[in-house]
Amino acid sequence: MRTYLDCIPCFVDQALRAGRIATDDEKKLKGILDEVGMMLRDIPLENTPPETGMLIYDKVRKITGVFDPYKKLKRESTEKALALYPSLKSKVEQSNDKLLTAIRIAIAGNVIDFGPNKSFDIEEEIDDVLTKDFAIFDYDEFKDYFGNTNEILYLGDNAGETVFDRILIEELKKPVTYVVRAVPVINDATCEDALQAGINEVATVISSGTSAPGTILKTCNAEFKAAYNKSNFIISKGQGNYEGLSNENRPIFFLLKVKCHVIAQDVGVNVGDIVLKGMNV
Repeated sequence: MRTYLDCIPCFVDQALRAGRIATDDEKKLKGILDEVGMMLRDIPLENTPPETGMLIYDKVRKITGVFDPYKKLKRESTEKALALYPSLKSKVEQSNDKLLTAIRIAIAGNVIDFGPNKSFDIEEEIDDVLTKDFAIFDYDEFKDYFGNTNEILYLGDNAGETVFDRILIEELKKPVTYVVRAVPVINDATCEDALQAGINEVATVISSGTSAPGTILKTCNAEFKAAYNKSNFIISKGQGNYEGLSNENRPIFFLLKVKCHVIAQDVGVNVGDIVLKGMNV
């Protein structure tokens, strides 16, 4: 997905929000806005939003001196999600379609996103996503591809959301490789966050090698590219991964809650909609 003009004020807002989490030094915060403003002048609209995000959060790290501004928030999000884990498992076990319920729960976890989201109620979100209709519902295609694969490549998104992904991985009952970011960016999950959620108990955890808040193939490492190129069943969580991979010619199933009107327009749905979208399937 390319960058739209409406992405630009969002980039600035995210930079200031991350900066304020890292420091209350107004000179440093002004420096972030100055640097990001000058950088955005030269960003081509053909770039995907995560490519720009990678540069913005690198500026935040360098100017504030804080490597992982969202570290505390990520840990707290995962702790809250782990407290919900028993009830989430119970919802799956009691449902008529366990796989679909696990997919819905995984999508509900996508609301834990401090990029576009400033606040959210995760328990309210779970109740909503478990009952609302999908705007795009390629579930039959999902089941067909799932039935014909021996292993799954699962592209993770945010810390805390990882616990919800774990519910789905446990229901898939096939070998899963779970992909996280190499470097902290926003509240995207790194290896440390995946381990806190217990993902390593149900999947093989690897890093994509990128510091972008999404999967940008040209910035990824050889291990991830090899897994990506050989996979015939890819689950991609969240908006950042959609932004980075929506033009790729691979069989990918995008699972996300749409939280941004730009992405809503690109996908062809409304803000707040839930999506199970198969691409090249």
